[in-house]
Amino acid sequence: MYGCQQNLINPDKDLKAVLDFLCSEASKLINCGIYYARQLFFKTGRIPTRGKLHKVLGTENKNIHYKAFYSDTAQQILTSVAESFNSYLGLLTGFKEGTVAQCPRLPGYRQGGLALVTFTGRSVKLKNGMLRFPLGNKVKAWFGIDSFCLPMPSNLEHSAIREYRILPKNGCFYLELVCRKATIQSEVNVDSVLMIDHGMDNWITCVSNTGTSFIVDGKHLKSINQGYNKRVAALMSGKDNGFWSKRLERLTESRNRTMRDAVNKAARKVINHCVSSKIGTVIFGWNKNQKYSINLGTKTNQKFVQIPTGRLKERIAQLCKQYGIKFVDTEESYTSKSSFLDGDELPTFGEKPEGWKASGSRIKRGLYRTAKGWLINADCNGCANIGRKVATILGLDLSGVGRGDLSAPVRLKLWSYESPSMTRAGEMSNPCNL
Repeated sequence: MYGCQQNLINPDKDLKAVLDFLCSEASKLINCGIYYARQLFFKTGRIPTRGKLHKVLGTENKNIHYKAFYSDTAQQILTSVAESFNSYLGLLTGFKEGTVAQCPRLPGYRQGGLALVTFTGRSVKLKNGMLRFPLGNKVKAWFGIDSFCLPMPSNLEHSAIREYRILPKNGCFYLELVCRKATIQSEVNVDSVLMIDHGMDNWITCVSNTGTSFIVDGKHLKSINQGYNKRVAALMSGKDNGFWSKRLERLTESRNRTMRDAVNKAARKVINHCVSSKIGTVIFGWNKNQKYSINLGTKTNQKFVQIPTGRLKERIAQLCKQYGIKFVDTEESYTSKSSFLDGDELPTFGEKPEGWKASGSRIKRGLYRTAKGWLINADCNGCANIGRKVATILGLDLSGVGRGDLSAPVRLKLWSYESPSMTRAGEMSNPCNL
């Protein structure tokens, strides 16, 4: 399998000028490719292959932006254009067949700015601990340089790297390294399952059939996001639409780094628990397009939509693949209303039987009362019901999920070294740990 590592580049004045030039030329080359592809589509109804784009803009017309790059690099940039048009045709076919809800738009032009530059693994050489990135002949003729160098990361093998990407983002440049990662053979039991439900204050709630349950706290993350929105609103107050500044760039970049760090830390807590508890199956409750159609009010929508839960789900899935853990996502309709301990029926959204009613109810925020009057954590109840959604299909035994697991989950802070096994006495004193 392949993974991606992202390193921040701290360029001097000369290197920054080179990176700015390359990324701006990439944006212009992409627009040239889009223009040719759009005109061909309008006239013939067909789209160009990546080989056709390489030939037309490279060997035939000798596009000036194409010649600014090493040939492999220019071809990688144009390949991304061909892929975007292929995706458009696929989505258009899906829309006609009814599998895609919205009619896709033909790829449009970039409005200036900087674009991603991709170097293949065979193009970049390692010399004296530095990575040498080649440039095109035109750059050598114009500026008298044929390459630039960046330090080689000490935690990777050069032979394992398949692709290098120069990524411009909010006034910064990152070096993304796509490399082959070996699958880690962990001793896990596929019959042991961890069920995950996501939210806001409780970012993810996890319950297993091995007698463990924990919550990864999301209040700190929500507070950071709220503070970011307030500062952005203050800086943009009274300004024209589309206003942007270096201060907003720095603020946004800081916020995005924090979110990315939170995603990695939360995913790592989940995987570490699976490995230590020998859990071989992870079930994630997820409704497709829920962030686009949800209506919880302006303030709540902002918090819910901007927290990167989708990225967290993808990161957990990536780590599960690396550690040999089975990952399953399932729709989660009515899981928060139904009572797990009472075995309520779990209908699918839009297919609720007439007269259906849950035996228990949520009596206040975070607290659920079953038909027998037991008080359990509401998110843990929903989490266990997510497992019930696919238990029959996967052949899972959820008899190991008891009342105690649903009543006293361990609460973990994002930026701490706690694990579910490091249960403190103070956390267990609260029967529902709201």
